Amino acid sequence: MGVLKKKKKTVFAPALAAALCVCILFGSLTRRDSLLDLALRQAKNEAYLLMLKNASPSLFYEKQEKSGVERLLDLVFRAVPVYGYVSGQNEYATQSESEISYETIIAREAADENYVDDATGEVVTSDGQEDAGQEDVPDPAAEEKEAGEQKAENQPAEFAPNEKPVASYSMEKLNDFDYLIQNFYVVDRTTTINSSQLNAKDLLSRSMKLTHDAGTPQILIYHTHSQERFADSAPGDASTSIVGVGEYLKQRLEGYGFSVLHHTGEYDINGRDDAYAKAGPAVEQILKENPSIEVVIDLHRDGVAEGTHLVTDVQGKQTASIMFFNGLSRTTANGDISYLPNPYIQDNLAFSLQMQLAAKQYYPGFSRTIYLKGYRYNMHYCPKTLLVEAGAQTNTVQEVKNAMEPLADLLAKVIAP
Repeated sequence: MGVLKKKKKTVFAPALAAALCVCILFGSLTRRDSLLDLALRQAKNEAYLLMLKNASPSLFYEKQEKSGVERLLDLVFRAVPVYGYVSGQNEYATQSESEISYETIIAREAADENYVDDATGEVVTSDGQEDAGQEDVPDPAAEEKEAGEQKAENQPAEFAPNEKPVASYSMEKLNDFDYLIQNFYVVDRTTTINSSQLNAKDLLSRSMKLTHDAGTPQILIYHTHSQERFADSAPGDASTSIVGVGEYLKQRLEGYGFSVLHHTGEYDINGRDDAYAKAGPAVEQILKENPSIEVVIDLHRDGVAEGTHLVTDVQGKQTASIMFFNGLSRTTANGDISYLPNPYIQDNLAFSLQMQLAAKQYYPGFSRTIYLKGYRYNMHYCPKTLLVEAGAQTNTVQEVKNAMEPLADLLAKVIAP
């Protein structure tokens, strides 16, 4: 899914005003606590709040729960973010508990992924704007190469798993939080993450290996958005939709000896609203009936601008890029969402990081950076849960099916005992 870049705002004037407020305020607090001093202090506090409101009015648009000195200090530290960066108090930190209703969160979650509006053909993002693409731009050379290989694409060669890595990453680099964030993740502006959560040593040490054989189901594949289709999907033909791609992934995984259950329930047939809320109980019931399932994969298709083509070359075949997606049950504006808990966030993060690292090592360029966003996305039912975005509406069905071949191999490398 795409990231819309915001223009940086100049904060020098608000920061200067706020800094002056702090200096004068702290100076006043050293005076005697006489009634006159208290009265003057209160008057000054009100004056400073007024100055700060005029200098940075955007800070006052939300509900004010603090007052007096406490409120002033809170606004000052927010207006001067360098304080939080230097002290470490506010870097990647969350705010207080959310007051947004459960129903509002569910509605936002349902609309929190990119999709293509069937009526207009435009890509709709979580903030209602047309997607500009995450990091992929049209490549004329790649398009020309694709046209020249179209015939070969229609008769794809048999996939041969890469047995040896073609790239390597040192633990020293991976343990560097800044390096990890810059090279493996995109953190959406609607959520936050810190180094304690993205600790490579911890995440890579968590075993994702299956604990039992294929005598009973081991893997569940399902689709919250079953109606997602591709550039050449046939109307009314589910085999050319994301569901058909899921069936091909099932076949590929079975070729590695796994026992796979493919659930084809439709939860967005009348629209995307509440799709996650509708799919959740079904997933929960499947896991209850099949306690042997250890891996859950929610397979999606991304939505991008029409000029963007998420394609790469894997063993000479045009292959759609994939992207792993994690929900953190946390928003930047409201902090941790306690009533949408996910006890498996760290395991979810470990699974996607191990898959991403394997992709970079064995099939460089195949996987886009992991996308981190708020809310939960039904990833709380199973520790080993993946939400995968396979290609986009601009990819052909064959390109996306081609992507299931290295994806199945990566899964085998990560979860096989």
